[in-house]
Amino acid sequence: MPQLSKQALEAGIDEILQAPKDAGVLHLIVRRPETDEREVLQQGCLSLSAGLVGDNWARRGCKHTADGSADPEMQLNIMNSRVTALVAQKPELWPLAGDQLYLDMDLSTENLPHGSQISIGTAIIEVTPPPHTGCKKFVARFGLEAMKFVNSGFGKKQNFRGINAKVIQPGEIKVGDIATKL
Repeated sequence: MPQLSKQALEAGIDEILQAPKDAGVLHLIVRRPETDEREVLQQGCLSLSAGLVGDNWARRGCKHTADGSADPEMQLNIMNSRVTALVAQKPELWPLAGDQLYLDMDLSTENLPHGSQISIGTAIIEVTPPPHTGCKKFVARFGLEAMKFVNSGFGKKQNFRGINAKVIQPGEIKVGDIATKL
């Protein structure tokens, strides 16, 4: 897969910064049934205990918890669809970013500080404090420059790599739903 240069990535910043602040479209739902497996869904169910039902979040666990169990503060991974479109270049490659929800919404800390709530479909999620940063898989899929771009000082402030969230009201979501900041 061709990877973008620093200049090409930076050229996309203006478009990313035009993302809606209060209400944006849910463009993609991706369930990860097993490590490195992706299922693109048209609709999904968000659960208090499982996050995105059928996703491996709970089974996979977390290396950052003392007992290796799943971190409830990292139940959902959400990425700005404009950033995804830029780094992935092709819609069919979006799921490789590894997130479950792709929203056309300003995910910056200024717009969505920890504790902010977002309604999607009949569910409500809450932004949580753990940072969501790129990993070696992100580098392998989109390149080192993409990783530097999302993890730069500006990229982190804007949460270009995305945010973590948890479900606080279970419900159904579907592609095309409007995600609304509460």
